[in-house]
Amino acid sequence: MARILSIDYGKKRVGMAVTDPGQIIATRLTTVPTHTIWDFLKDYFQKEKVETVVVGYPRQMNNEASEAVRYINPFLRKFQQIYPEIRLELYDERFTSKMAFQTMIDGGLKKKQRQNKEMIDGISATIILQNYLEQRRNLL
Repeated sequence: MARILSIDYGKKRVGMAVTDPGQIIATRLTTVPTHTIWDFLKDYFQKEKVETVVVGYPRQMNNEASEAVRYINPFLRKFQQIYPEIRLELYDERFTSKMAFQTMIDGGLKKKQRQNKEMIDGISATIILQNYLEQRRNLL
């Protein structure tokens, strides 16, 4: 089986998580500056087989897309142009940053460590992917 990659796309940074080849467990992969995402994806896809990319898509409480989609949508369009063979799915990412921060607290990280935005973005991508996997299992 191929992996599933999740992306928490932001203006400054992109957090990423990936499944094992069996698509059972989500693991934090990395966080890269947004301007380097295309080089990273090119290299990663040459090394690993990825069948699906799940992108966190921010929604407001009324279920409308948030303002952040204005810089996520161009990424999505370009991704589909460059990688039409990879399935692209959107996943509601409401509250993932708060959940990531709480995960860091629960994990015993000190205040200084919890201020690491790269770590928050990576954990958010992991939460998005784990939730996606659980939702998918429930549908089977």
